[in-house]
Amino acid sequence: MTRASLDKQPHEVASMFDDVAERYDLTNDVISLGQARLWRKEVARAVDARPAQKILDLAAGTATSSQPFAQAGAYVVPCDFSLGMLRVGKQRHPWMPFTAGDATKLPFKDDTFDAVTISFGLRNVQDTDAALRELFRVTRPGGRVVICEFSEPTWGPFRTVYIEYLMRALPPVARTVCSNPDAYVYLAESIRSWPNQPQLAARLSDAGWSKVAYRNLTGGVVALHRGFKKD
Repeated sequence: MTRASLDKQPHEVASMFDDVAERYDLTNDVISLGQARLWRKEVARAVDARPAQKILDLAAGTATSSQPFAQAGAYVVPCDFSLGMLRVGKQRHPWMPFTAGDATKLPFKDDTFDAVTISFGLRNVQDTDAALRELFRVTRPGGRVVICEFSEPTWGPFRTVYIEYLMRALPPVARTVCSNPDAYVYLAESIRSWPNQPQLAARLSDAGWSKVAYRNLTGGVVALHRGFKKD
């Protein structure tokens, strides 16, 4: 699959991530020009995991994003629909409770988690609104959601340069470090077609989340969206 579509077939997307699992973290560091690590730190700060809290890290991949929550003393469940990603993650972190799951039909009971988070994965879900409702369902009353996702740069000239980088430079860069550069053509196009910051905030509200807010990172290349489930 090399073309982006909002009508994604889950088995195709899962297969794509299976193919890039081994070098996924390295590739992300390269194509983000090192920003990915900074974004992960901001996610960890926003989630604010505490000892004994239950955290769901959806689209966790190899669980690189899950490590800060575990280090804070929380019980974190890395969940992903790519078995290839989960296998690589389990090899690296054998003690973690990796769980295979579809974001639109999560394998967890209602009101389970103190916080739920998904970084750079919501774009790849076939039904975004269903995923937002599922995250809401499995969050306990008073709990929170943190979504880190590519978004729309706020400064017009920079936005133009950014789109040019995505569509022209990203695939060749990915080809130098990734076994399946076509996957990054798909990712680039999915970023370009993704809702902007206010649009995603509105969809969070429609899914039931309250006190929805967002904060731009790297000039809006990425946005952190947050919301709460009322007690």
